[in-house]
Amino acid sequence: MTFARPDHIGDPDTLPRMPAWVTSTRAETLEDVAFLSGAALNHLHLVLGHEAVPQALLRDRLALRAAEACVGFSGRSERLGELRDAVHLLRPGDLPGPAGETYLAWRHVVERPVSIKALGRALPSLDPGQIAAWLDAGKDAPVTRAAMVLETVLREVPRADAAGLILADAALAQALGWDHVVPLLAAALKRADLRKQGDDLRLACHRALVSSAVEAVRLSADLAPRAAHLKAVAPKLRAKGAGDAVEMLLTRDAVAPSTLPLPDRAARRLCERLVALGAVRELTGRDTFRLYGL
Repeated sequence: MTFARPDHIGDPDTLPRMPAWVTSTRAETLEDVAFLSGAALNHLHLVLGHEAVPQALLRDRLALRAAEACVGFSGRSERLGELRDAVHLLRPGDLPGPAGETYLAWRHVVERPVSIKALGRALPSLDPGQIAAWLDAGKDAPVTRAAMVLETVLREVPRADAAGLILADAALAQALGWDHVVPLLAAALKRADLRKQGDDLRLACHRALVSSAVEAVRLSADLAPRAAHLKAVAPKLRAKGAGDAVEMLLTRDAVAPSTLPLPDRAARRLCERLVALGAVRELTGRDTFRLYGL
């Protein structure tokens, strides 16, 4: 869908804040928690329509957090930094490993508008017809649809946690009229929640979406001024290919200098220049094999 944008909506300072009562209200019943998740999702919808929010970057960073959660559900210990390394430091011919494959699946999901074809690219082990059938398993309101899809996938393929959560988020996005999948459920659900069914799973999903929508709004508020600052300093960059490099930094969670459209030395110097200008951060804390991002 196309979001309506007021005249002032390009200013990161105008990002609407999540109402305090959404997080301060204690709710126990399914009806009350559903009300709070609806309010949180509606507020997130407004934020996603804000021009100042670098939406591709936001989705990519949320994808990293979703992947970390899914890797944890599978019993593995890789955290955010290790997942970044597993994907961004791959050399031609290298395999990303199980954790890296999970992260790549989430990244592929958020890159393109949600569709059966896009989901099939992200989940190549699944038949597109099966993906479509699972998405059709969800009925009624958006969160109920997402919960039903998750329950159906995990009932039929009990260990397919990542696939079930990806498809649940896809069902949620479709129900809300969003063009792209926004990873929300995985990072806020617990492993035990994935074994729940019916109203218990719906309640867990509503609670997770309150938490994850609040976090997505907070992350949007953090990224919007960072993106604005990077755009503001971009005209100071003289290197050929700097514009394309800036665009990559505005759309990706992390970037290795070797992937930028510049010679290696020039790419490293550009990244160091952007760090000096306060426009990007070095994300690893290392002296070599560095990664950069907002």
